Amino acid sequence: MRTAQHNIKQNHRGQHVRPQRVDVPISSVDVSAYVIPTDGPESDGTLVWHHTMLVLVEVEAGGQKGLGYTYASLGSASVVHELLTDVVVGHDAMAISDCWHSMRHAVRNVGRPGAVAMAISAVDAALWDLKAKLLNLPLVSLLGSVRESVPIYGSGGFTSYSIERLQHQLSGWIEEGIPRVKMKIGRDEQEDRKRIAAVRSAIGPEPELFVDANGGYSRKQALSFSEFAKDYGVTWFEEPVSSDDLEGLHLLRDRVPPPIDVTAGEYGFDLFYFRHMLEAGAVDVLQADATRCCGLTGFLKAAALCEARPLPLSAHCAPSLHMQVCCASIPVRHLEYFYDHVRIEHMLFDGVVEPMEGALHPDRSRPGLGLEFKRADAQRYAV
Repeated sequence: MRTAQHNIKQNHRGQHVRPQRVDVPISSVDVSAYVIPTDGPESDGTLVWHHTMLVLVEVEAGGQKGLGYTYASLGSASVVHELLTDVVVGHDAMAISDCWHSMRHAVRNVGRPGAVAMAISAVDAALWDLKAKLLNLPLVSLLGSVRESVPIYGSGGFTSYSIERLQHQLSGWIEEGIPRVKMKIGRDEQEDRKRIAAVRSAIGPEPELFVDANGGYSRKQALSFSEFAKDYGVTWFEEPVSSDDLEGLHLLRDRVPPPIDVTAGEYGFDLFYFRHMLEAGAVDVLQADATRCCGLTGFLKAAALCEARPLPLSAHCAPSLHMQVCCASIPVRHLEYFYDHVRIEHMLFDGVVEPMEGALHPDRSRPGLGLEFKRADAQRYAV
């Protein structure tokens, strides 16, 4: 196995000379996509869906293979194949930052947000996994650990669920030792009030209760709802209005009753988006998603922005991908343990860790992300 080395050498006069880097050239990039049906109807405040697509990227160098993924569309897989593969192949596997900037440069004329940023995200995650494997380190050690584990919150509670399933799912997470849970709202304000009351009855008075409207409310609806929700111990109001409405988010951040935090950011595709959101004073807690914001590299840059404010950061979805970078990021408050992605990651990967005492603890005996793709199990979902 080749690894990057810096050897201090001396010339014939015994003087030190500049060390020479031994590159580890990337030999291949493979991309594949898989469509996994939901296990029942799912919806939030603004969207209904029946399946989730996982786009997998595998990058090989030095006899090792790194994997990364995003929850995206075939468009992202096409971007990897058509625009990014030629950029990455031949690049030094140890020089992730240089590769990241090269990918962003290569997509200039097709636009960087959306499916393009998600394609870069999957490749970037694979590069980090590969580098850690080449060094035989868990990713958290390569990045520099600042905590042993990352707290999580159980997330699901879709608006399509019956009251009974809603109560069962959220109370189940509490019974498993996860002390904070999130439900979807935003489709029908009056029905949402009934659903919150039912959930609080099921989970008891102590656990934290989060709500996510996915931008489904107007400003006045969101303000009125927050005043009601405070009485049921809600402490987290995610996307009460559209995340594009920075003025509305700022208004609500100033006016919702404490201790409710206003949060958004999951649709951030680059650093400029996060900077504008923070400069607008739009959130109490910023969210970032490494499957969307140009990968683990983009997530680390968002964390640096938060640390400079200072402002807490919360990781959105894809818990197996985020776990280790969260343990290496000072501003991180917690990680979303999203029902759909937890189910898919258990189906398609070996090495997925189970929560312990409301947190995810990286398995430091496994290099990289600690994941292995179950190709045979995934084949039935391939597209």
